Amino acid sequence: MTENIDQTSNRVRLPILPLRELVLFPGVSAPIAAGRPGTLRGIEAALRADTPLVFAVTQRDNIEKVSPDSLYRMGTIARIEQVQRGLGGMQLLLHGQRRGAGLRFEEKKGYLEAVVEYAADIPPLDPAETAFAGLFKEMRERAVELGRKTGISEDIIQQVLDNVTDPGAFADLVAGYLDVASLERQALLEILDVEERVRRVLVHAQRQIELLDVQEDIKSQVQEEIGSRQREMFLREQLKAIQRELGEEEESSEIEELKQRLERLELHKDVWSEVKRELSRLERAPRESTEAQVIRTYLETIVELPWNKRSEDDLNLDDAELKLDEDHYGLGDVKDRVLEFLAVRKLKYAAAAASEEDEVASDKYSSRGPILLFAGPPGVGKTSIAKSIARAMGREYVRISLGGARDEADIRGHRRTYVGALPGRIIQGMKQAGTKNPVFLLDEIDKLGVSFQGDPSSALLEVLDPAQNDTFIDHYLGVPFDLSEVLFIATANFVQNIPGPLRDRMEVVDFTGYTEKEKLEIARQYLVPRQTKEAGISQEQIKFGDEALRHLITGYTREAGVRQLERELGRTTRKVARRFARGEIEHFEVGADDVRKLLGRPRVHPERAAAKDQIGIATGMFYTPVGGDIMFVEVSVMEGKGNLVLTGQLGDVMKESARAALSYTKANAEILGVSPSRLSDKDIHIHVPAGAIPKDGPSAGVTMATALVSALAGLPVRHDIAMTGEVTLSGKVLPIGGVKEKILGAFRAGITNIILPSENLADLEDLSDDERQRIHVTPASNLNAVLDAALRRPDENGSHRMPTLDLDFVPN
Repeated sequence: MTENIDQTSNRVRLPILPLRELVLFPGVSAPIAAGRPGTLRGIEAALRADTPLVFAVTQRDNIEKVSPDSLYRMGTIARIEQVQRGLGGMQLLLHGQRRGAGLRFEEKKGYLEAVVEYAADIPPLDPAETAFAGLFKEMRERAVELGRKTGISEDIIQQVLDNVTDPGAFADLVAGYLDVASLERQALLEILDVEERVRRVLVHAQRQIELLDVQEDIKSQVQEEIGSRQREMFLREQLKAIQRELGEEEESSEIEELKQRLERLELHKDVWSEVKRELSRLERAPRESTEAQVIRTYLETIVELPWNKRSEDDLNLDDAELKLDEDHYGLGDVKDRVLEFLAVRKLKYAAAAASEEDEVASDKYSSRGPILLFAGPPGVGKTSIAKSIARAMGREYVRISLGGARDEADIRGHRRTYVGALPGRIIQGMKQAGTKNPVFLLDEIDKLGVSFQGDPSSALLEVLDPAQNDTFIDHYLGVPFDLSEVLFIATANFVQNIPGPLRDRMEVVDFTGYTEKEKLEIARQYLVPRQTKEAGISQEQIKFGDEALRHLITGYTREAGVRQLERELGRTTRKVARRFARGEIEHFEVGADDVRKLLGRPRVHPERAAAKDQIGIATGMFYTPVGGDIMFVEVSVMEGKGNLVLTGQLGDVMKESARAALSYTKANAEILGVSPSRLSDKDIHIHVPAGAIPKDGPSAGVTMATALVSALAGLPVRHDIAMTGEVTLSGKVLPIGGVKEKILGAFRAGITNIILPSENLADLEDLSDDERQRIHVTPASNLNAVLDAALRRPDENGSHRMPTLDLDFVPN
């Protein structure tokens, strides 16, 4: 599009820019916000011209739908100086060039266009006439006075006086800044007679000066009535002014000290640019103003952050391994992962020291911190091992709890525009650590909540992404902060509760429950010394026998970890400490009988293996967050119509396993030795005891199938065998999870004969050598193998001998 200007006449065709409650004068610049579709199309048409001009004309009424009848005829031909596009429309800077009269308004391609005739000023008959010269001089003096009262600087006022000498242009310039109603501004715009325009502008300027004087008088009266607190503040400001005159500028010295501290940080140029801008604002802001306090707090936060301060890693692998073993028993996978990280750091340091090449030497600190997720049941040492890792590596340790956090600002911080804004927990943790490479524990990451304030788990995606966290931006800081050298460790009880994208950024390290033997060692080496010390008893005064510790573990705790065990040990030592305090005893050795006397009857009653073989009752194994255990599946066959009844608060998956087992039995009744009549005219009731506890999952499939076949075929199930595995409709046995916990649960119940899916044999490596020696495992790839091992079938010796597995064999 080219400019629609007739060079031979004083008319021009321009897009219309309708203004609401605003009148633009020639020679005046004004910012305009445009958002209506027709207006935006008109602006785009103007921008396509060689010279972006529009006809800025004011609406008669503040209405949304613009029509030619709703616009004044007199307006201003304006040039578009700047354009900024946004989601809601455009921000323009218009500069008025000259008056124009709209001769014809018409709609064109979705926007209004006008044929505009230039409206020339009517000069005075004699500009040198005394009356007009005095009028113009009076207006200039009143304009200067008005500018001073409204806070315009003397330099700008003088610049305007020197540059604008034409009376009409000067009147337009003053009119553009008058605080008068839109209707009166439009009336001023429509005055073409320069003398009349100057006179009307002078009247408005004088009236505004008088209004400002009245406001100043009212303000003075109010200030005279202020209380003691405001008067004190006023006097203090006067005192500061006097001190500045005497050179006692305490404030500037504080700012200078803050500036020097910031310069010593050696900040990145982008960060330093933002800091300099805030320093400049602080120097201009009054000391006691809210703005100054906010800026000072922000800059002090910047100073306190560890931008370049690091802890030197302790790269002695033997010392690190010794420290880890001192604090925790077992947890070999976790300790190996930490030692691997230190080994890599040690090799990189050696390479940097041996080479003088810049790219190798600069790689000294480029080893990104790993992001580990410790997943496991409560009380197994996930949180405490993180602190031991920091001690072993020689790093600072900081922990934040994410349980129940529902606000995204908890992670990313609040923007400084909010009152009481603070950095997020990540930046606060880094400030607490004091170094940029601490061990940072994100505790209970699976307990994050979601609310209308945002999703904090999504805010953690950048924190826990090694490819992005070197430029993490907290909303409060507003500048990038490097988190790439931090060793992030997250803990969770249930990995499935963590959103997929967040879980994908972390390396999962599984924490399994402790065996009774491991709990005994932990109690002996760590818990008993700690609890005796807290009770004020020396280890020479009190001794815990192994039988007493075993009785505490089995009779008073039911957990995968050792948290409850430590509490029970604490109760025991406190009761003994009471006797020491009274002088009743000088030495005490706690035995199994003493535990019951001190703590009362046992409160935990774990399942025990059945006393004898029974028809229709099979023993399964299941996993819970507090460890593994056994359960019994009972099947009863009674007169009926072939219905299947399921009880015991079973979940949908468990009910489906029961139906699959029944369908397999019906389809293979002849092979299994089940009479068809027992399937057609009998009701089958499957019950899993402990009905108050919800149960779900596919791993009870083989147990249900075995109990079902036992009840229908009249064959007893071995009471000394426990089984687990998912069963399909074709009789295949599929692998399951939690093998170690389930086997340990069977141990506690007194069962050492186990039936496992063949594909789960590799999971036996998680057990210790001693535990593998104590069990007999039967691998099963189909249901027939399970039934052969679990059901008692009469043979020539009157019993069935269970096959065993060579545990040195590990399948490919």
